[in-house]
Amino acid sequence: MDTELDVERLRHDFPALSLKRKGQPIVYLDNAATSHKPLCVIEAENRFYRTQNANVHRGIHYLSEVATEAYEEARKRIQRFLGIPLSCETIFTRGTTEGINLVANSYGRKFVNEGDEIVISAMEHHSNIVPWQMVRDERKAKLRVIPMNDQGELLIDEYEKMLNDRTKIVAVTYVSNALGTINPIRMMADMAHKRGIPILVDGAQAVPHLPINVAELGCDFFVCSGHKMFGPTGIGVMYGKAEWLNKLPPYQGGGDMILNVTFDKTAFASLPYKFEAGTPNIAGVVALGTAVDYLQSIGMDKIAAYEHELTEYGTKLLEPIEGLKLIGTAKAKAGVLAFVLENAHPHDIGQILDDCGVAIRAGHHCAQPVMQRFGVPATARASLAFYNTKQELDALAEAVMKVKKVFD
Repeated sequence: MDTELDVERLRHDFPALSLKRKGQPIVYLDNAATSHKPLCVIEAENRFYRTQNANVHRGIHYLSEVATEAYEEARKRIQRFLGIPLSCETIFTRGTTEGINLVANSYGRKFVNEGDEIVISAMEHHSNIVPWQMVRDERKAKLRVIPMNDQGELLIDEYEKMLNDRTKIVAVTYVSNALGTINPIRMMADMAHKRGIPILVDGAQAVPHLPINVAELGCDFFVCSGHKMFGPTGIGVMYGKAEWLNKLPPYQGGGDMILNVTFDKTAFASLPYKFEAGTPNIAGVVALGTAVDYLQSIGMDKIAAYEHELTEYGTKLLEPIEGLKLIGTAKAKAGVLAFVLENAHPHDIGQILDDCGVAIRAGHHCAQPVMQRFGVPATARASLAFYNTKQELDALAEAVMKVKKVFD
């Protein structure tokens, strides 16, 4: 089997990779924030508006039927890509944040009561902290946090000890956006399930980098965002086991999520429509379907292997730089190189790197508790995608050396 990526050929699929700043190609290493889009995705969204545009599910005219078919066909393709057992378990959202809020709101209202416990981890994005804090406060529950070690790995023994009869749900990230750590989700799901506890997995930073099969992961809920997986912004996916989704109340009310409405009561639609109130992001769904086709045509195994090689290469480049400290050195890690540099604030690093044509993210990465855990106000973060190259990482390292010359 051919295991190598033809990266140079693939780069031609992305118009944004040819953009320049000050006459130099932009080295884009901010993929954890959002990824660039291949031309096929851009054209799919454009084509929808030019040739298929109509609302879905409600019209009996030709264009509505065409739009509905494209929308539902995309649902099936995304279902297969994520290994979701049933099409009706594939719910479209605006993104990961809305998916987590959906579960927190619907599950929390139904199953979390005073004195119950919700387990999250120390490396969560704010989007997997704040919604659960809101549930905690409303339901008078308790939020428990799985600690991590200095490498940025969760302490699984401590996690197992946290699970008890009061635990109502576990919500944990698959890949940390701030550290790159890949968590052992299957093991964590098995531990939770031994006590009958469901687990939600934030897959936003995993889907673009790893083969995903939610059934094999054993999760009960899984959420991700289209724009981080080379699809459009404003569209995401929430998987939930039908046995759970059928027990949960709707997250939002409105059109398309009802079976029948009177002033006395409303009967809700069946899955997945019960959780898709209002007109959805139809063009976004169609284009996301194209994005997953594109990823499958490359092969997620190949992408994971290549990005692992890139991450190791970048680590070897940055580690020897005097005064530089990598934040997040887990053994199992996806393409994140987060670091601090003596005498230089991460924002200054980001600014100077930008002047060198290297685009990274500087800040707390919506993970302030992670910064607190490592005793830093912020980090500079280079985050990789399969279209990045070793030459771009060379450019990153050269730019970091320029930062050192300014501040040393």
